[in-house]
Amino acid sequence: MFQGFEELQIEANGTTINLVKGGSGPPLLMLHGYPQTHAMWNKIAPRLAEDYTVVCPDLRGYGDSAKVEGDPEHMNYSKRTMGQDQVDVMKALGFDQFYLVGHDRGGRVSHRLTKDHPDSVLKLVTLDIVPTRTMFQIVDKDFATNTWHWFFLIQPFDFPEKVIGANPEFYARRGFERTKDADKVFTPEALADYVRCFSIPGTIHAVCEDYRAGASIDLVHDESDFDQKINCPMLALWSQTGFVGKTQDPLKIWQDYATNVRGQSLPCGHYIAEELPDDSYAAIKQFLSE
Repeated sequence: MFQGFEELQIEANGTTINLVKGGSGPPLLMLHGYPQTHAMWNKIAPRLAEDYTVVCPDLRGYGDSAKVEGDPEHMNYSKRTMGQDQVDVMKALGFDQFYLVGHDRGGRVSHRLTKDHPDSVLKLVTLDIVPTRTMFQIVDKDFATNTWHWFFLIQPFDFPEKVIGANPEFYARRGFERTKDADKVFTPEALADYVRCFSIPGTIHAVCEDYRAGASIDLVHDESDFDQKINCPMLALWSQTGFVGKTQDPLKIWQDYATNVRGQSLPCGHYIAEELPDDSYAAIKQFLSE
């Protein structure tokens, strides 16, 4: 999937982060979503690598990165901790500053990373999210129905772990197979990687802790520095048919969190980089090159 890319495992922030790295030029960090791995970038990362040094890691607990145990405060999977992982990874690769693209959970990590390390991020791109703080403020029937896993995964240890663990492959595949034209959206290689990694012991617990953190310590962090806006140039992309685009005004929401943000919707579902690789590549490339 990433022909010509180098596979690396880097010690960072007390854990081990798996990644692929390819290309040359300005550094570009790309963070995946749930329940995926770095493989989600397989359709656009090689193209971006023609102009950038592209780094696609697996977030801690996901993919082939280390599975850190949760803690009572869920700090081990706070977006602050997960963001620090990636700053340390980029420093280990020799990059103190970089461009940053994040989808879904990776977008939430990217949001926190940019706030905690404003001097590190040159430009920020988020795919199909609005901030977690706002998401929990707008909970309604549609949100609870369409993103039910937000409320399932945050249940106390180890209820969701045991339920999902009864058949992790079924659980993982079900989410992807509900996507329109799933057989065209997800390459067989990427889907196989998602299912394989989701079935690795420890991944399910890590995923639950990621979401538990989102409903607890992440909200504390987000509330404490809400007045600290993102100042680097930011691009928000979102799905026309997904929950974010159908029910919210993402650009207006992001303007409460960032001083220099623009955005647009794309005619697809949630998995923007895989559903519309040409459009997402073009939007990201244009923004980064300006």
